Amino acid sequence: MAKRSQPHWEVESDCPSPQLKLYNSLTRQKEVFIPKNGNQVLWYSCGPTVYDASHMGHARSYISFDILRRVLSDYFGYNVLYVMNITDIDDKIIKKARQEYLFQNYISEKKDAETLLQDTHSALNLLLEKAKTSNDQDVKNMLSNLADKVSFAVSKIEEAIKNNEEVSESLDYLLVVAKEPLSDWLDKQHSSTIEDNKIFSDLPRFWEEEFHKDMSALNVLPPDVLTRVSEYVPEIIAFIQVIIDNGLAYFSNGSVYFDVNAFDSRSNHHYAKLVPEAFGDVASIQGGEGELSQSKEKKSLTDFALWKASKAGEPWWTSPWGNGRPGWHIECSVMASAICGKSLDIHTGGVDLKFPHHDNEIAQSEAYYDNNDWVRYFLHSGHLTIAGCKMSKSLKNFVSIKEALNKYSSRQLRLAFLLHSWRDTLDYSDNTMDFAISYEKVLNEFFLNVKDVIQTTNISGESAKLVKWNEKEMELNRIFLRTKRMIHEALCDNVDTRTVLDRIRECISSCNVYMAKGTNDVHLLKNIALYITDLMRIFGAVEESDLIGFPVLKTENSLDTESIVMPFLRILGDFRDDIRTEGRKLKAATVLKLCDNLRDEILPNVGVRLEDREGKNCAVKLVDKKILLEERDAKKRLEKEKEELKAKALAAKTEKEALKKVPPHEMFLKMSDKFSVFDSQGIPTHDAEGNEISKGQLKKLQKLYQAQQKKYEEYLATI
Repeated sequence: MAKRSQPHWEVESDCPSPQLKLYNSLTRQKEVFIPKNGNQVLWYSCGPTVYDASHMGHARSYISFDILRRVLSDYFGYNVLYVMNITDIDDKIIKKARQEYLFQNYISEKKDAETLLQDTHSALNLLLEKAKTSNDQDVKNMLSNLADKVSFAVSKIEEAIKNNEEVSESLDYLLVVAKEPLSDWLDKQHSSTIEDNKIFSDLPRFWEEEFHKDMSALNVLPPDVLTRVSEYVPEIIAFIQVIIDNGLAYFSNGSVYFDVNAFDSRSNHHYAKLVPEAFGDVASIQGGEGELSQSKEKKSLTDFALWKASKAGEPWWTSPWGNGRPGWHIECSVMASAICGKSLDIHTGGVDLKFPHHDNEIAQSEAYYDNNDWVRYFLHSGHLTIAGCKMSKSLKNFVSIKEALNKYSSRQLRLAFLLHSWRDTLDYSDNTMDFAISYEKVLNEFFLNVKDVIQTTNISGESAKLVKWNEKEMELNRIFLRTKRMIHEALCDNVDTRTVLDRIRECISSCNVYMAKGTNDVHLLKNIALYITDLMRIFGAVEESDLIGFPVLKTENSLDTESIVMPFLRILGDFRDDIRTEGRKLKAATVLKLCDNLRDEILPNVGVRLEDREGKNCAVKLVDKKILLEERDAKKRLEKEKEELKAKALAAKTEKEALKKVPPHEMFLKMSDKFSVFDSQGIPTHDAEGNEISKGQLKKLQKLYQAQQKKYEEYLATI
């Protein structure tokens, strides 16, 4: 009976399961991801400062973090609480709101030409001074180019006035091209006269709504919690007071500043954890303080504002230190803490926020909690460049999200980001997008081919039939299993989506080879297609779907509609095949033409592609109508080009045949524009101006004569 006991189980593995690692900006290396509280992930992401349209540089961050968030929750199974802020109190917002208000008032006053030109000259001087004093060469160039455009517009108007010409349209154009320098000049002159605080809330409210629309259009998931700075002012004031009480901030002339040296001197703290080499970088610190900030009140140039005293023409809230508003950096520390507590698992933002913004956040929060682990993992997305230059509003080189979506689909933009590491710099260009579009086509054609195999099998009544696996099925399944293993390893390796998409492409290539061989195991192909579809869903490239591939039909019940419509389309395709076969037998050109017209003209208009296949029934595929019409137009253009080439070749052949019929003694006589005197054989002796032909040229003409004589003799022989 001793042998009748159950065996002891021992686990042996030569392939230990990989662990998820993320590149942590705090340590500048990949670290095993271990949240503080088991499966719960507390995640805070820096949101937009809403004062203008969102551009593709913003999309770079928010799509990248959306992908990371989806992978952590939907692939690795973490319970993520995703918090994002809206910065609706900021120096940029204040200045933009004032400028918009003042400029609109200026336009409404309908200034005469002389006054407008005088004001524009003043604005130009201010613009040129800004260009001259800027330390950023890109900004300097941008401002100088703008100044040139405004100067050119002014000179044209002044010239028109001098010539007593009409200038009303030119003045309207000047107000467009000179809006920025005029707005800046007006703000310098009249900012202190603004007393209506409503203008400082209307602007960010409008652009926040536009931001949410853009994110929805990009299929970016909304945050679980959205915080606005304007709603957290009491919490910000209380937070600052604790930092003062802890001896790490001080009051100065209505403002409160963080004492960097005092913080850095504490044994359990040090400043600039993310970018230690930036400690003392006064230019970056001043840039983070905001254009409307004062720096003379600080103990040290490295200190930064927690609370700013408001001047005339600025919004304000009451506080123990007087009327003022929050500093930029303190806002995120407070809002993140209010929702997530004293420690974050993940904090994300663009790479340009590392210093001083995120380093200041760390210092403030550690000063408040007296801890040194406020954030466990800092993840920073890479820059988006255009023509090699960072895309930004300040450089006026940005492509808005709406502009990008007018040219590309949200899926294509997301694929472009998936094809690159989320933390690397990505150049937004036609080449980048062409590669993404090409990849989308590979995916879509694979999904359509698998769907066709499934539909063909179902129509023939073999939906439940399982194919006995031969070596080709065994090999494809080995490839599938290896693909899944490599994809898991890539996702564990800092969510390496570029490698994932490479492995998917390789697997699709193997599937295409398998399908080309004929007999297919529909269940194996379906499993592979569903797996790839699910990955695309996790990445946000496919909306929630239980079907294979990219949903095409845009209806309330699109998934059911596709499954209902396809069998009928399959029947239509098979019926057309039968008619086409009979038409070929009977050599009925009209019938064949009708079959082609159904394929090429009628069905593409409703999003259906028929693909004729030799020896098989045609493939029936549901495809986006826009894509099919573009394919049809491209095919027509190609056919037209072929016809034009054919016509040119025929014309050249006809001309060549006609030339053979010309007697050699007549061939030069018709060239009176080139020659004036000919010998007895008809060979020219003098050019059109009466100059004697040179010996070298005469030799060439004689050779042409002899060649024509030979062609003419060949022609005579055929008569």
